[in-house]
Amino acid sequence: MTRIALNKAIDLKRKKDRRREEQWDPIDVDLQVIDEKPEVVQGIIDIEQSEELRNKIAAMPPGHKIIVSSFYLKGKSYEEIASELNVTVKTVESKLYRARAWMREHWKEEEWR
Repeated sequence: MTRIALNKAIDLKRKKDRRREEQWDPIDVDLQVIDEKPEVVQGIIDIEQSEELRNKIAAMPPGHKIIVSSFYLKGKSYEEIASELNVTVKTVESKLYRARAWMREHWKEEEWR
């Protein structure tokens, strides 16, 4: 009786192993590849998002484009931007405020999540 139970258990295990080999999902393989190299995938996503952001900024009105690209892309301070454009720091602040308002109005928030 014990030997019959043992043989049945072995048969079930073999059957289960065969099914696991037959029923593989290509999505699982993709996820395994992604899990192995997350920095590569994240790097590609970052490059694509950066390119999309640059395209969106290029489509902005000229006054907003200069302020936004100087502040966000080039990392310049208000003082540096003011000296380049020959305006006061308060003018840079107000132009940046208007540019942010324009972005909130024209760009969908869902695209950036």
